[in-house]
Amino acid sequence: MRIKLLQNLSANTLQLVINQFFGAVIFYILSLGLDKPAFGQINLALAVLLSVFNILSFGIDQLTVKKVAQGDDVQQVTWLYISHVIITGFIFYGLLLFGYAIFHTSPNYNLILWIGAGKLMIFFSMPFKQVSNGLEKFTLLAKMSVVSNVLRAFGLLGLMLWHALTLNTIIITFIAGDTLEFIFTIILFYKNTGYPVKLKFERSGYRSLIREALPQLGVVLITSALARFDWLFIGFMVSDVKLAEYSFAYKVFEISTLPLLAIAPLLIPQFTRHFKNDSADGSHLKFLIRAELIIAALTALLLNMSWEPVVNWLTHGKYGTVNITTVFILSLCIPLLYLNNFLWTIQFAKGQLKLILHAFIITLIVNVGANLVLIPLFGNEGAATAFFAACLAQTLFFLSKNTVSQLKGVFFTLLICTLCAIGSGFLTRMLPVNIAVRIISSILICVCLLFLTGQLRFADRNQLRGLFYT
Repeated sequence: MRIKLLQNLSANTLQLVINQFFGAVIFYILSLGLDKPAFGQINLALAVLLSVFNILSFGIDQLTVKKVAQGDDVQQVTWLYISHVIITGFIFYGLLLFGYAIFHTSPNYNLILWIGAGKLMIFFSMPFKQVSNGLEKFTLLAKMSVVSNVLRAFGLLGLMLWHALTLNTIIITFIAGDTLEFIFTIILFYKNTGYPVKLKFERSGYRSLIREALPQLGVVLITSALARFDWLFIGFMVSDVKLAEYSFAYKVFEISTLPLLAIAPLLIPQFTRHFKNDSADGSHLKFLIRAELIIAALTALLLNMSWEPVVNWLTHGKYGTVNITTVFILSLCIPLLYLNNFLWTIQFAKGQLKLILHAFIITLIVNVGANLVLIPLFGNEGAATAFFAACLAQTLFFLSKNTVSQLKGVFFTLLICTLCAIGSGFLTRMLPVNIAVRIISSILICVCLLFLTGQLRFADRNQLRGLFYT
């Protein structure tokens, strides 16, 4: 009989595939329909809003998942989180409206103001999504999370076909899609959980929640800076054109981490129960991270082998060749991101929030410092290198604090998997064959190398079966 983990993984993967597909459609339409300066301006506005709303969450989103998973009162957790997003959301947007009197002539500020109205609706929907995550209702979460991207994709496609794709029509489409997702989220939450959707502010409970989230707030501030500092620096200090090129490469890089996005939300409740019960058996942890690193290495290989011919064809030469080096550097971060997420989740499940904060402080210092030095010297490639350096610094810190004995040799596993991918990529690039044969050959060679180095084993199928079946 299939256990709940397999059902959750299927539902979560489905919503991620849908979201990433339609998100890619949106990104592709904008990259084709707008010139590079306008495309860069929209991405700058989205980068600012993503950073701000991540900070406004105070880390309560992840804390909510943990609280619900460990059995806290669901209604109280929901009410407190709703109170938080309403208070912080209206304060932020009120400040935006006040600033409009000063910056109304700035095109970038206008974009932030109007697109921000839609993102505020997404922010208001987060309590219902995170509570559903904590309840492990991933089918419900999938339904909640796909509305905006699906509607925006079809809306923008229609505008492009009717030759009506402008900044104004794009803004209207974004706001409409985000608002409808908020409405659908409330309806679905009430119908599928039975919990009433209402506001009940508890001052003492809210203060306690904020105090509990304070260590995580530091992490949120840092991760927000890490997530889009390179975009902001390039957009404000270099040019909209360079940001358009970098953001295109970075977006495809983000899409390539789809398997990680599917796995990551499932780990928090799983690891919380594992360490809450003081389970001594950690063999499945070793197998799981090895499987994740193999997926990461194959993803990075596929991204590099297909980048130039596929992206040049899709964008008519706008974003392919110019980003080859940038994408290669970013792809080296994929295995590090998998490992960092795994180690972060273990520490979060253990309640080691201060340790996590220290890890992200180090990461921020490395990232900001490297960006300030490397972007002026090397442009977009410098930004990618800075991101790689920051990811590596975080990995080394988490490993230095790791106390799970089964994970002691995990960095060696990461190196082997990454080198197998790099080696197979370089070997197949020398083959005088077409691109399809070259991609398939690179994957086959990489799989063979993974078997030869012991990272892939025939016995793995038994452990995989044991992970998903009871």
